[in-house]
Order: sequence, then C-alpha cells, then structure tokens
Amino acid sequence: MTRSRNAVRSASFAAAIVAFACVAFLPEIRAEEPLTPLTHANALSRAFRHAAEKATPSVVVVRSESKPRPDPRGRGPQRGGENPFRGTPLEDFFRDGIPEGFEFGPGPRGGMPRSGVGSGVIVDASGIVLTNNHVVEGADEVTVELSDGREFKAREIKTDPDSDLAVIRLEGSKDLPTARLGDSDQLDTGDWVIAIGNPFELETTVSAGIISGKGRELGGIRRAKFLQTDAAINPGNSGGPLVNLEGEVVGINTAIASNSGGYQGIGFAIPINLAKWVSEQLIAKGSVERGYMGVSIGQLSREMAEKLGVADRKGVLVTEVMPGTPAAEAGVQELDVITSFDDQAVDGPRTLQEVVERAAIGKSHSLMVTREGKSLTLSIAVKPLPGDLARRGSGPGPRAAPPSKESYYSQAFGLAVRDKGSVNDDAYADFDGVLVDRVDPDGVAAEAGLGPGVLIRKVGRTPVATIAEFAAALEKESPDQGVVLQVRTPRGNAVVLLKKGL
Repeated sequence: MTRSRNAVRSASFAAAIVAFACVAFLPEIRAEEPLTPLTHANALSRAFRHAAEKATPSVVVVRSESKPRPDPRGRGPQRGGENPFRGTPLEDFFRDGIPEGFEFGPGPRGGMPRSGVGSGVIVDASGIVLTNNHVVEGADEVTVELSDGREFKAREIKTDPDSDLAVIRLEGSKDLPTARLGDSDQLDTGDWVIAIGNPFELETTVSAGIISGKGRELGGIRRAKFLQTDAAINPGNSGGPLVNLEGEVVGINTAIASNSGGYQGIGFAIPINLAKWVSEQLIAKGSVERGYMGVSIGQLSREMAEKLGVADRKGVLVTEVMPGTPAAEAGVQELDVITSFDDQAVDGPRTLQEVVERAAIGKSHSLMVTREGKSLTLSIAVKPLPGDLARRGSGPGPRAAPPSKESYYSQAFGLAVRDKGSVNDDAYADFDGVLVDRVDPDGVAAEAGLGPGVLIRKVGRTPVATIAEFAAALEKESPDQGVVLQVRTPRGNAVVLLKKGL
C-alpha cells in the first residue's frame, strides 16, 4: 500500500511540473481549472500544437534532380559506381552503399540520374531557404514546395560542405512565411523539442522528443558540434527544423545513428547559432570565411596534463605551430596547453576550433596558455583559413624503416632509432629528427602506440636531429616519470607520452 501511495504521489508531482511548464506557453490555461492528470496531458498537447502551428508554415519540401553523367571510364550512364552517401553524414552509417532493397542511381558524378527529397526552412521572406548541403549537393535542378502548395525553382544555391549547410535563393518569391530563429546556446539536456520535415516524402510531419545531449561530434562533418535528440528523424527530415516549445528553430536536422538506416532513437541537429553564422556568410558573400591560428591541436589526457603541469586537465594540447602563422607570430609554442580564447574556456579541440573560426579576422584576441606549469596570456590576430588547410586530409600511415646497423636502442623505453638520413622519405623532407627503427612488443613505446617509421622531432622541448642528440636527451628521462616525445607521421605532427604503466 505504501509503495502505491508513493507512486501516485510521484506521478502527481511529475504531472504538476509538466503543467507548470506548459502554462508558461499557454496563457489560456486558467488557474481555476482543476489540476487533473487529463488537464496536464492536454496542456502539454496544446504546447506541442502551439509550437507546430508557429513553425510549420515556414517548413518546405526540397526536391533535387541530377542529370545523368557519362561514366568517367567512358562507359556511359550505368548503375553501380561510388557510394551515393559519400561526403555526407550518412557515409558513416552506409559504408557499403545503398542497403539491400533500395534502388537508385549512383549520383551526380557518374551513372544514372538521381532524384532526392529533403526538407528546409524559410529564413527570409524574400525567398531564402536554409537546408543541408547533402540535400542539394550535385543537383542540377532544385524545386522547393511550400506547405500551402506553392512551388518555386532555385535561382541560386550556396553551400558549405564543412558544416553540411546550404542556402537556396528562390526565383520569383516574396512575402513568404519565415521561421523565428531561437538561441541554441540556451538549450539544456531534457528540453522538449519537435522535429518537422518530410520523412519518406510524408509532407509536414511532426515528431516530438527531448534534447538527449549536446556537443556531439560526427566524423563526416569536421566543423560542427551537434545537438542529439530522440525526436524521430528519418530519411527526408534532413534540412528541416528542430523547434522548441515556443515555436523557435533551435537546430537543423542532419543525421541519424542507425544500424538499419531508419530511426532508432538517436538523431543529430546542427545548432541554429552555428547555422545562423554560416548562412549569414553564405547569403552575404557566397562562402564562409573562418578564422585560423595556425596550430595543430589534440585532446589533453589525464597523464599528459599531469606531465605538463596542468592541474585540472582543462584545455587542448598544441602539437604543432606552423611557421609564418598568427600562432607563430603570437609566440605560441608546441606543448603549450590552450585554456581559453577571449576569456571563453576551452574544454576540447572542437570547442577551440569553433570559437577561433567565428572570431573577428585581423583583430587582436586574448589567448591563455599553460607552459611548463605557468599561465601566460598572449595576444593573437587570427587570419582567414587558407583553402588548402580547410580541405587537408590525412595521408597514409607511417612506413617502417628498413633494419639498420647504425641505431640507438633504449631498453628502458623499449625502442630503437636510426638517423633520418639513412632513409629517403619525402614525407619528412622538411623536418629534422630520428626515425623509429623498431619497438619492443611489450615495451613502454609499444604501449604508447609508437611504431616503426615514425619521426621523433623533439624529446620534451629539446630538438633532436641525430642519434647522439636523441640518446643524450633520452638518457636524462625515466620511464617511471615519463617523457613527452614530439613526433611526425605522414598525417602530421603529434605528441606521445612514454610512461610505464599507462
């Protein structure tokens, strides 16, 4: 009996909280109405209805058509070809291409014509629609259909693949219904949201859920941190809005995590604050100009933070400072730990990337770093991100060096190195250092993930260009205390901590 009473009390308390939240959105709920479970349920229902009614008129269907292209091997249009999801957030979920049972051509780069249906949201009454890049990428013709049945052709399309966003300017449109954009920074986990779009070509579909998480990262998109939601998102929802209970757009629905290709409770949306920043630049300039410091950075592990004297493990580790860049001019050094930018705390690489990219170009900004256990404040003027760096991909993995008689072996750290000059490797032509010749399978170096073919550039902050310099620097270190190595692979610079027992 006691358990039953407690359950009833808990349910009533929860219902009262829901009703209180709903009253904020629905003034028509009067204080004199009896607070029954049905009242609470109806109040929440009216809250969802209120949000959907405000946002739905601005949600559109985006139809894209791609003409057939000759096969690059000269065989003419045909089925098969490359993965049609390549370059989109769905590539991670469909690495083998189209699931069995689904049929359409391979896309605009070669083969059969392709058509697709997605969603979008009108952000300007003159006829500007915000959607995903992967909805319109490679399309020869894009048609937008409004919720009232009107159709418009796209006059101009501007895209930003790095954030998977695009804006469409419509032809012959004016006085269109527009969405009210909210503030995604104000969202918290547990907030109610609704997703509006056209899943499986079912137009103007609304699904409800909550914000399940914030700051999520997806491998397919390098320059965005996502909102996670359990509001149902399915194929066709891409580009549509994620809306709060006030009817404000707080995200652009983009991707799902799924083993089947359909909804499984985990969807992702681009925060509207990022989408606003990107779309404003696309509308004004046709492209996105991002700020850049000129450093390579990595996550700061607990062990590395202790070794570098960073007490609370906050910040990101600088693994490379490129010459002639804003960071080099500001005095940033490798093994610095960046803890804040313009007084905004930095808790990881993607956070730093976001704040720097949106920073004013050419103006002075404050950069706080920890160097050898001491805090320093530097002044840095960011520059526009060069196009070649924005598109820079990863190269092949390191190649093992051939066996050598001229090497130095450290039993304590379990590795042997040789002079770089003994191997002709263009990947390291512009860098000094010694090459890892071999590692002991059960040694400290192997535990840290170090392997043959990696170029060791520095021991701590000490440059090493020869075997003798490396030996002299390493013999001062202990595997129990650990030593930081700055290394180079064909993928770029990295930092490795060799410490026993990691």
